Order: sequence, then structure tokens, then C-alpha cells
Amino acid sequence: MNLNTLKISLLSFIGVVGSTIAQLFGGWSADLTTLLICMLADYITGIVVAAYFNNSPKTENGALSSKAGFKGLAKKIAILLCVIIAYRLDVTLNISYIKTAVIIAFIANETISIVENIGLMGIPIPPAILKAIDVLKNKKEND
Repeated sequence: MNLNTLKISLLSFIGVVGSTIAQLFGGWSADLTTLLICMLADYITGIVVAAYFNNSPKTENGALSSKAGFKGLAKKIAILLCVIIAYRLDVTLNISYIKTAVIIAFIANETISIVENIGLMGIPIPPAILKAIDVLKNKKEND
């Protein structure tokens, strides 16, 4: 097997895996892209808060922890599994809004976490955003 054949085989494999994953989510959409960007931003800002600011509420000393990082990744995977389940519910019930609603809810949750992480870095957060986060948190606790 020469190098070009190996490259083509590898790219074909990556294409099959990628298309299978996209199919699990009901195809790739703008809202799914937004969710993944928010999840990545939340994870990165969480790492920055712990590694450089030593101000993470996830660990006792506020520093970077592989256990806390793995726990964060596990939560992100669980979020993606919820989106897959929501898509399958849409298919089963012959409707098309459960997946979108679930994605929007998780985007809101990730956005709140990003803003909290930015606040832990010492960056001032506009009062309107803080008030909106409090409203969302209270609503989540009451539900």
C-alpha cells in the first residue's frame, strides 16, 4: 500500500465517521454549530479561569484539575447525547421542534457559564447581563 492510497483510505474513513455523526444529529445545522462553539468557549474559558486566574469554583484551591476538566468534558458529551435523543424524539413523533428547543436551552446554559467564567477572570460584566443571568438561574431553580 503506497502513501497516496493510505491518505485516501484515511480521508474516506474520516468522511464516513463525520457523516455518521452528522446523521445522528439529524444533519448539521447552524444551531448545532452555535452550540458546539458555545461548548468550546465555555470549556476554554473554564480552563483559563483555573489555569491562569486560580479562581475556579470547581476545585478547592481554584486551580486547574484534570478531574474537574474530565468532568466538564463528560457533561459536554451528555449534552450532545441529549441533542441526539431530542432529534430521535422529533423523528419518532413526526415533529421538528424538540431538537431545536433542546439546543437553544443548552446554548443559553453554556452562555451563562461563559459569562460567569469571564466574570471570574475579573472582567466587569454589564449589570443587564448579570440581571438576565439571575432571572434565568431563578427560573431554572423554580422549574
